Amino acid sequence: MRWDDLRTSQNVEDRRGDGGAGGGSRSGFGLGGGGGRLGIGAVVVLGIIGWALGINPAILIGGAEMMTGGGQPAPRYQEAQPRTSAPPDDQIGLFVAKILGETEDVWTQVLPQQVNRRYEPPRLVLFSGYTSSPCGPAQAATGPFYCPKDRKVYLDTSFFKEMQQRFGGGGEFAYAYVIAHEVGHHIENLLGILDDVRAQQVRSGDRAEANSLSVRVELMADCLAGVWANKMNQRHGNITEKDIRDAVNAATAIGDDRIQRQTQGRIVPDSFTHGSSEQRVRWLTVGLKGGDVRQCNTFQRTVRL
Repeated sequence: MRWDDLRTSQNVEDRRGDGGAGGGSRSGFGLGGGGGRLGIGAVVVLGIIGWALGINPAILIGGAEMMTGGGQPAPRYQEAQPRTSAPPDDQIGLFVAKILGETEDVWTQVLPQQVNRRYEPPRLVLFSGYTSSPCGPAQAATGPFYCPKDRKVYLDTSFFKEMQQRFGGGGEFAYAYVIAHEVGHHIENLLGILDDVRAQQVRSGDRAEANSLSVRVELMADCLAGVWANKMNQRHGNITEKDIRDAVNAATAIGDDRIQRQTQGRIVPDSFTHGSSEQRVRWLTVGLKGGDVRQCNTFQRTVRL
């Protein structure tokens, strides 16, 4: 993927080097058993509760691990001070800033054209190990996430290495897809979808239904990432067939069925919160081929775009 000529975003908040790096390698998804860690079933339940209440699941998972004797006391988190620093100039930081800049350029044009909504870009927080957020502590173990409370994307770039080494999905376009996916959640927030989904989950009180809604949110973000890639390629012609294969491999690698098979040896579809590998690839492809936000309505009649 060619990205050198993309515009550099000014909306990157670089908190790396704040002394937040934790020790040891940890899963980018916070899933794993043994060594006192919670099993995947407990992680999924706590993840649903956190989603419904608007709380970062890492808080609940970390607290539960401490109560079961499986975790070490968490570091004390403090509200980070706002920053006006210049964009990062190291290779990985510059890559992130340029991908974010291209999401801004694409969505500023596409969102008003296709769904008559003005695009308000999010900020992206780069961190190492952990940092604070209004949705709870951002940790390397939780992977990248979007916090609707401050409209920021939180990213520890060690997740890219984890994708490649543990889950078998790597490549620059695959990493760009991860960033675009989180920006996709920001678009869902702008469209009011995240609030609608949380309200439905709370009203339902059913774990399987909450899971199903969570899956739809994630698959829509995959599709929106595909729409972004479609429009970026129209603008720059910078995506190759290999790039597409890398993104498909990444979507396959982070499917719930693939992760469950690796972490617990069996698949429990009712506990899916992000979608199967097949679903993630399918919705990414819908966005890539169509380039149309309106084709990304994974809720069918539940949510209207």
